[in-house]
Amino acid sequence: MAYEAGVIGEHPSIVEVRRLIERIAKSAARAVLIYGETGTGKGLIARLVHQQSPRVAQQFIDVNCAAIPDQLLESELFGHEKGAFTGAVARKPGLIEAANGGSIFLDEIRDMNLVMQAKLLTVLDTQRLRRVGAISPVEVDVRFIAATNRILLSEVNADRFREDLYYRLQVVAINAPPLRERGDDIFVLVEHFLRRLGSRYGRVVRGLDPEVADVFRRYRWPGNVRELENLLERIFILEDENTILLRHLPARILRDVRESEKIGSAPEAAAGTVIEKGPIDYYGATASFQIKLIRDALAVTNGSLTEAALRLGLSRHALRHQMLKLDIT
Repeated sequence: MAYEAGVIGEHPSIVEVRRLIERIAKSAARAVLIYGETGTGKGLIARLVHQQSPRVAQQFIDVNCAAIPDQLLESELFGHEKGAFTGAVARKPGLIEAANGGSIFLDEIRDMNLVMQAKLLTVLDTQRLRRVGAISPVEVDVRFIAATNRILLSEVNADRFREDLYYRLQVVAINAPPLRERGDDIFVLVEHFLRRLGSRYGRVVRGLDPEVADVFRRYRWPGNVRELENLLERIFILEDENTILLRHLPARILRDVRESEKIGSAPEAAAGTVIEKGPIDYYGATASFQIKLIRDALAVTNGSLTEAALRLGLSRHALRHQMLKLDIT
């Protein structure tokens, strides 16, 4: 998804994402958490939260926590004083200080170790940080936007993520929905990417052959919007036709569609066993089936909202919202 174009699509889940971005951006919230699978546009959402906020004139710093070794992450985020360690030949402000007045995006925050999580929590609570080797703290005014592709509550329960930091970040959260749950938004995105790629490569591809459109609708898109964009660009580079044809698609996509249909038609996939078997296409279900799924999940978990939400692939907040909307008591 192009940053300039914003969050594209008209599916209710995307309309809700745009609403949350606008509300959160204008608020005084110091911490924002973005959930979503790989390729759903978490980085785009983070940038839009910053861009639509009063902080827009200041820095937006993007940090991938998974890409920085543990032993370097503290120095990168907090900075260091001269002589704090071998090689520290001068004082160096960290990335949090660089974002003062603006926003810092901590992508894949789950990969931050527990010690760093504790130090980050202190900054969130006090808006002060201490550089490595420093005696006195430095005051900062930063909005922290964190993102993860995992259910953080599961990480808390497994002692891989601090519970206090989880609740500090969870105050306001945005769920970036996977592409497979967004219905015909996929074709809105295809049109957008084809226009952009046409401008970049200087030629026109009008759209999808009907067979390709059918495959796109049924494919699970594990790489989500990023996978769709990369696939279309590959076709632009390697193929000459002005329509995308079935033979242009990688064999793995056609194979995955066939295999998923076999699984979906198996007796084990019957609705009566779906709660016990794993991931559920919750947002693609009808309202009546949603009600059944929620009630079954609550029954299996003895009424625990937290455990039922985990089984349904939702946050606890999202589950409560759905129960209110569907009048489930």
